[in-house]
Amino acid sequence: MSFLQTILNGEQGAFKSKSLTPMQKLTLRFVVVGLVYYGFAVIEGMIMRLYEVSPVPGIEPKQFFAIMTAHPLVGIFGSTYSIVFGAFLFLVPFLMKKPLWSIKLGNWTFLLLAFGTLIFWSAGFFSHYAPLYTLYWPLPADFTQFSPLGGAFFILGIALVMVGTLFFVVNIFKTIVYTPEGWEKQPACKLIGSALGVSGMRNLFSKNKKEHLVSLPVAAIARGTVDVALNAGIILFTGVLILVYMVAALMGHDLKHSAIDALLYKNWFWWGLDLVADGLVLIFVAGTWYLLATLITGKKLFMENFARAALLVELIVSWTVWSHHLMSDQAQPGILKVVSGEMVTAFELITQGLAFFITLVTLWSARPLKMTNPLKFLLGGLLGFALAVPAGIMQADLGLNRILHNTQWIIGPHVHVAILVGLTMTLYSAIYFLFPILTNGAKLYSQKLANFHFWAHLLGGIGMGAFMGMAGLKGMLRRSLYLNGEFNVYMILAALAGSLLLFAFLAFFYNIVMSVGLNGVIGIFRPAETKTKDLLPAEK
Repeated sequence: MSFLQTILNGEQGAFKSKSLTPMQKLTLRFVVVGLVYYGFAVIEGMIMRLYEVSPVPGIEPKQFFAIMTAHPLVGIFGSTYSIVFGAFLFLVPFLMKKPLWSIKLGNWTFLLLAFGTLIFWSAGFFSHYAPLYTLYWPLPADFTQFSPLGGAFFILGIALVMVGTLFFVVNIFKTIVYTPEGWEKQPACKLIGSALGVSGMRNLFSKNKKEHLVSLPVAAIARGTVDVALNAGIILFTGVLILVYMVAALMGHDLKHSAIDALLYKNWFWWGLDLVADGLVLIFVAGTWYLLATLITGKKLFMENFARAALLVELIVSWTVWSHHLMSDQAQPGILKVVSGEMVTAFELITQGLAFFITLVTLWSARPLKMTNPLKFLLGGLLGFALAVPAGIMQADLGLNRILHNTQWIIGPHVHVAILVGLTMTLYSAIYFLFPILTNGAKLYSQKLANFHFWAHLLGGIGMGAFMGMAGLKGMLRRSLYLNGEFNVYMILAALAGSLLLFAFLAFFYNIVMSVGLNGVIGIFRPAETKTKDLLPAEK
């Protein structure tokens, strides 16, 4: 087979998109678009890394801050949400052995996430709307700095993403509780109770252990989806509030003197945003670890009832830790800083540590294990959170927070290591595992590229986070530009490490495209012929 034929048709020309079920195509669309947006985020990240060393010709500072505003949102909503939602819309029916409740609603989720992200990214790129992703009041509605038209489109894009997110929430819970046509009636209330952790908590304290109606990964997905729903409601409401100011400005009305309490707004905003940062991520990741550990080893999860109970505790903790983002805010009440910011936040070290321990013991019990791609990336994800969670707990100390708050330490060793190494490598593990299932057995083009992807991503993510953290300890603030070269050594090293992340992604993306071919990738986006049997998840 010629090189051109390999590019068009894949490694063996065996992948046929026409043979895929609607469920497989839906999931692959999410994953492909999520990876494209991840590429956007990586390229934007490299532009910022280079700009921190020396201003990039043709890019003004306001463009830099516009990139900084869109960068994390593209990474979270355009990439991570897309990959996670696609995987979970496949896994819930796959694990429960019944069809997804609504393929159409799944397609609407895909379209709203994809186009919503494109809209808010474009608004930042063309209008330079740049209130930074925190959107602290009254910054997002400050029309002396930002275009109200650009801001309106930015918020519209975010709103579309949130509507798509709510569609995902409905689809997940309806899939868990509904009874497919022709099936024996399923107990909806008991299924919800099992999914949310009632049965797992009861089994801890009861001698008569009752069977769980849903598997542990489905329970983790359900509990994380609760946080997804709450977050979507908060961000959607906040977006509508900002949009009112944008539209009023476009119509010639100035609402800047309207009463919005800045401290109340910040607590409201961070409560909603933290459901993603400290709730959804930790719950979804723990559930994915458990699923991958059992699939890789073929063994029952170690301490399953404790794992179920810990997920329920993590869900509750995720609702009460937001104040660690406001520990250096002088107006924030001290009781919230101590109880929410310090004491409750410490529970995340316990719950995530328990998930870490349970996953490793499950893997250890099945030794010797072959070091497959899913296993390597799972171990990389575990290492990422082993580094990033303690870094976050350090920040949740009133004394250290005075030093670390708003520095590169926050965004480096904590945020980027957690997301790029912990979360992303866990997602890569799931993608490598699901790849042959979703493509009806397509063979990976190159194992050498997969090995390069692993090492370049792992070293690049940890290295970039470490060098950013060193600059933060020296006093380098985040969301700031230093044009005097004060921190250039650290920023050059961080940029070099970041380039490894870019090369790792390019190697992975090339590997996938060469495995299925360009024709195969394009075929994923063609409508599938829907048959009743095709609505069922593909068998392993």
